[in-house]
This record gives sequence, C-alpha cells and structure tokens, in this order.
Amino acid sequence: MIGIAIYKLGEGVGNVGQFGRFVWRSAVSSMQSIAKSDTYPLIWAQMLLIGVRSVPVIMITGAFVGMTLAIQAYDQLAGMGLEEHLGVLINISVVKELGPVLAAVMLAGRIGGALTAELGTMKVTEQIDAIESMGTDPIKYLVAPRTLACLLLTPALIIYADLLGIIGGWFVSVVHLNINARAYWSFSANGVELYDVACGVIKGFFFGGALAVISCYKGFNCKEGARGVGQACDRGWRLEREDEHEGTPQGRPREPVPRARHNGQSEQSDRRAAYAASAR
Repeated sequence: MIGIAIYKLGEGVGNVGQFGRFVWRSAVSSMQSIAKSDTYPLIWAQMLLIGVRSVPVIMITGAFVGMTLAIQAYDQLAGMGLEEHLGVLINISVVKELGPVLAAVMLAGRIGGALTAELGTMKVTEQIDAIESMGTDPIKYLVAPRTLACLLLTPALIIYADLLGIIGGWFVSVVHLNINARAYWSFSANGVELYDVACGVIKGFFFGGALAVISCYKGFNCKEGARGVGQACDRGWRLEREDEHEGTPQGRPREPVPRARHNGQSEQSDRRAAYAASAR
C-alpha cells in the first residue's frame, strides 16, 4: 500500500509538472502570436468557432437565469414589502456571479469538449506529429490561436449573458409580476456599480484561459484510439476527478496507428501489384 501511494504521489507530481510546462509554453506562444500578423487568420477562425457560434446558447442561458431569479426571489421580497428592490438582487447576482459562472460552464460544455475532441483526434491520427516533423511548433500553431480566442471572447460572451439576464429579470418582474418599471430601474441603477460589472468581466479572462489550456492539454495527452479521445473529453470536463495519467510515458516508443482502408483502394492496389508481377 505504501509503495502504491508513493507511486501515485510521484505520478501526480509528474503530471502537475507536465501541465505546468504546457501552460508556460502556451503562454509564451500566445504572446509571440500577438506580435506576428501571419497568425491572425488562425485566431479569427477560432474566434468564429468559439465566440460567434456560442452567442445563442449563452444568451438563452443568461435570459433564463434572470427569469428564474425573478420568480424565486419575488415572494421573499414581497413578504417584506420590498418587491421594488427586486431589480437590485437580480442584476447584482447576474452581473457579478451567476452570469460569468454559468456562461463559463456553458462554454466548457460546448467549446471545451470540442477542443479536446479535435486535438485528441489529431493526436491519435498523428497529425500533431506530422506538424512537428515539418518544423512547426504545434503549440504555436494549434494551442495559441485557441487560447487567445478564448481569452478575448469569454469576457464578451459574459457581457452578452449579463445583458440577457437583466432583460429576462426585467421582463418577469415588470411585465409578469407588475412591479413599477421606474422604481425597478431606479433601485437597480443605484445598487449596481461599475465595480460589480468589472468583477464579472475580469473573471471571464481567468475562465477563458483555464478553459482553453485545460482542453488543449487533455487533447494533446489523450490515449490512442476512439476510447482515449472520449476519456480525454470527459476528464477535461471534470479535471478535479482525474486519477490516472493519460499520455504515453516518456522514453517509451509510440506504437504506430494502423491506417484504415478507404473504398477498397488498398485491395485494388494489391491486385494491380500481383497482376504486374504475374505479367513479368
């Protein structure tokens, strides 16, 4: 038991060190990519996939968060005669805490799994090795654009979620619960400060960076095969429950991945070779 515990501890320390080196390389490559205009097309493409196409789900999530808060909090405030202060409770909760957290959770489910699956498939099919063999740094070519896109667009998506949360809370409070609109907005304006909005937006940079780095790390270190890619996606989603190392141990040669035959082309090539040999 003691030997197993020591082995697990050493393995965990090794994994932490490997992750730390990956984070450092990703940060350095991202900073270098900002200064080079030839990497901008890669960043724009990732911004389209990560940011623009995530807007609908983020806006729907934010709207329902505001509506749910309004429904749940109305009875407690109305019992004390403070229903006109409902806007302060909704807007502070959405802007400062719930908006950033739930937007990041939705992005982790949609974008995190997609990044891990994409890079994991490239790892399994040896595309990452091919990029490296051509003299291109895979971290700079694959990880840096995704990291920068997540860092830049997660705060913007959080602002969208906050806006729709405020609108959803206003709709339920004023339209459905018949709270005075002027009093609702007046108390909200007095209760919500720029500091509260800035706190939520700043959290987006940390959420976006963690989402990109963890997803890319899991994709780069997944096991071989379709099952390995699925496990990498699952463990990227719940990193805190990881209990085993996923990459191929250093110093041990990788086993070649067998290539699948497409449309019988390999069989046709074999027949042609045999026919040519018989003709000779």
